[in-house]
Amino acid sequence: MDESKLVWDRPEPPQRPSPTPLSRDMIVQAAIRLADADGMEAVSLRKVAADLNAGPMRLYGYMSTKDELLDLMVDAVFGEIPLTDPGLPWRASLTSLAHGIRTAVLRHEWLADLLGGRPNLGPHTLAYVEASLAALYASFGDIDTAMHVSSTVNAYVVGAVKAEITDLHVERISGRTEQQWQTWAGPYLSRLIATGEFPTLAKVVEDATHPDADTLFDIGLGYVLDGIATRVNSG
Repeated sequence: MDESKLVWDRPEPPQRPSPTPLSRDMIVQAAIRLADADGMEAVSLRKVAADLNAGPMRLYGYMSTKDELLDLMVDAVFGEIPLTDPGLPWRASLTSLAHGIRTAVLRHEWLADLLGGRPNLGPHTLAYVEASLAALYASFGDIDTAMHVSSTVNAYVVGAVKAEITDLHVERISGRTEQQWQTWAGPYLSRLIATGEFPTLAKVVEDATHPDADTLFDIGLGYVLDGIATRVNSG
């Protein structure tokens, strides 16, 4: 196996007679099932091989490291995200793609830990990036603007979904729902607010609305897109 090439650029090993057939897609789907059920700690080449009733060494014909397996898993999930029509206006396109990422993360919570950083170069991930850039370039006519806007929206989406998944994990670990946590922490916050040292925080606690996660994601995304529209139109 030529490990100097990216995993997507390497052919799968030839099939051989075996009671347990294997393919790169079968390995990736098994890893996703394990991660969905028990988190990323449940994913290793050994555990995936056991799930497929295959010897661990056979998997190394399809990928050389666990990092390559993770890259393949991320790209497979990006393949679940519906892409937008090239003729859709940029704002509608980016809104749809952002919701696609959030839906994928809520379906596969482990994905939140693998977003951001060095870009994934899998074909499904690149198709997602292409859809975003194409909509922006068609609207703004400048590839630098398209790239910067796409990166800005992606930064918001990744940050928002990571925060949402972290909240879900904390709720499970603590055994307290958000409402139960607020009830538990309420007396302490009330004492602090009564000192008069936190008047703006008092307004948040007493007067602010606290929308659900769906609404909060849309509000934040709207702020980002509004700011982009203002910046681009004023430039």
